[in-house]
Amino acid sequence: MNAMTGSRRLVQTALVSLNGVIGEPLRWAGPYFGPGSAQHSLEVLRRSGAMMLMGRGTYELFSGQWPAATGPYAEHINAMKKYVFSSTLQEADWSNTSVVADDPAQAVAALKNTPGGDLIVYGHGRFGQTLWDAGLVDELTLTVVPVVVDGAPYHRPGALPRSWELVGVGPGHDPGLAVLTYRPVRPERVGSGS
Repeated sequence: MNAMTGSRRLVQTALVSLNGVIGEPLRWAGPYFGPGSAQHSLEVLRRSGAMMLMGRGTYELFSGQWPAATGPYAEHINAMKKYVFSSTLQEADWSNTSVVADDPAQAVAALKNTPGGDLIVYGHGRFGQTLWDAGLVDELTLTVVPVVVDGAPYHRPGALPRSWELVGVGPGHDPGLAVLTYRPVRPERVGSGS
């Protein structure tokens, strides 16, 4: 919860290669995602107030992976409330998932004003970029995977410029990974010297 506004924070987390690729992380990040990363991801979900937001691409990836999985992480992600933002998806088969066809920025802004813990967004596809452009992301965590791969870049062309403040840096939760955490520099702070 944001102490300044009384609203939920929106926390976005993504795996990114050394050359800035986020597309198809299962293809290249899997060997680096071990027990430490799984435990940390579960802790983040537990702090989130049981609400995860995603675009259709992430929904299709996760709904094909997690419903049949076992273990504490799978149990938690399957049980928590999930929203998939899509204008083309008619219904969601994954348990506890609602489809939202409304304007994503307006719908997420409304969710941020409900009581509860952090809202979690994985990845940074079109949905994540929409939230970024609307200034709705309160914290961004990038887990850097030590590979160079071809694929979709973190930002699509035409992304709105935005400045971020580094608030955390350290080794990842499994060997080879690095974690960078940022918070947005609000417009009134840009160039203020503070």
